[in-house]
Amino acid sequence: MGVSERAARGPDRKPDVNQSMCPSRLVLEHITSRWGVLVLAALLERSYRFSELRRRIGGVSEKMLAQTLQTLERDGFVHRDAQPVIPPRVDYSLTGIGEEAARQVWELARWSERQVAVVEGARERYDEARRESATGSSQ
Repeated sequence: MGVSERAARGPDRKPDVNQSMCPSRLVLEHITSRWGVLVLAALLERSYRFSELRRRIGGVSEKMLAQTLQTLERDGFVHRDAQPVIPPRVDYSLTGIGEEAARQVWELARWSERQVAVVEGARERYDEARRESATGSSQ
């Protein structure tokens, strides 16, 4: 944590994600972003090269994957291993804290997969009620 972040939080205050200036909010944002979750989850399986990881995570652009990996590496969740060979080889893997974070967010991702039908049903009921409400009030 930088000096300005510590000063904003105060010298004796513990991190509190509900506080607007708490640095834990940024950590939470990084690991729960769409691409952050998917990168962490993929790296739970094994280490990947950049192009392999991009193929593994459908729909991510090269730019977004590079930004996500850099952010997760800066935060200490991902290890980047650049090997001095020709052609260059770079492998990405999880650090200890990265594996812990990955397990947490991956469980949430799996839960969301199991709940898709329930959520879609709720959306349909909500949309139907809104349509009925709009139709009833316009008559």
